[in-house]
Amino acid sequence: MKTTMENIKEMIDVNTVIGDPVETSDGTIIIPISKVGFAFISGGGDVIGNNEDTSKSFAGGSGAGVSVNPVGFLSINQGQLRMIPASFNNPLDRVIDMIPRFIDKIEKRKCKDDTLK
Repeated sequence: MKTTMENIKEMIDVNTVIGDPVETSDGTIIIPISKVGFAFISGGGDVIGNNEDTSKSFAGGSGAGVSVNPVGFLSINQGQLRMIPASFNNPLDRVIDMIPRFIDKIEKRKCKDDTLK
């Protein structure tokens, strides 16, 4: 049990959840974000046999599982941070993702109109 827990501890690394940043040629920094799940189970018991040798009367077993699912990416470009989901679950997710860009376009248009006056 102790050995198994030590091995699981070695597998858990912050870089599994928050990946290493990658910089693109235009200066955008992309950081992958994942969801990590671990499961562990073990059990054992005494086995009573026909012989009287109790030194070999224990039986046990264990199992473990790991899952890593991508959640999305953090994108940093020109001082702006965006969360880009790995998958859109429904149309509302897509609309919510578009709102910040829509607001930016309105602000840029307003600034452009102000400078023309």
